[in-house]
Amino acid sequence: MQDAVIETAIESFIAKYTPEIAAELRAARRRLRAHFTHGHELVFDNYNALVFGISPSERSRESFISIAGYPKWITLFFLDGAALADPAGLLEGDGKQVRGVRLRSAAQLDEPEVQALIAQAIAPHREALAQAPRLGTTIKQVADKQRPRRPADKPAKTARRA
Repeated sequence: MQDAVIETAIESFIAKYTPEIAAELRAARRRLRAHFTHGHELVFDNYNALVFGISPSERSRESFISIAGYPKWITLFFLDGAALADPAGLLEGDGKQVRGVRLRSAAQLDEPEVQALIAQAIAPHREALAQAPRLGTTIKQVADKQRPRRPADKPAKTARRA
């Protein structure tokens, strides 16, 4: 796919979100991509979320860091997060491997504690990334069935009769 076609498709994925989450998702993607001159940005518009992962190759299993958009928040995921030093206690999750940081805003990606986590995640992949082509984007998946990308409207409470 050509870059313009890919970006148009990505914009259509992002447009499913509220304007606030869409803006934060765009900003988080931009901030994450700024760490990489080489590699592959892999995009998954899957059932649960819109995910932008970074990999030294086009193989999904080699992704090691990603941004995922949910209806009410964005999470920065570290696919080998259980192995990262986290003195600030930012990482959430208790699985064997993946940890994440639920972002208050995309600007949190610029905070020193988050930058330190990102640097740790990149370190084991530095050589493979250096040998990869200039950063490009590949849409890997667009799921036919997806959870809503906007929060569900809560029904109005009705007054009880006494």
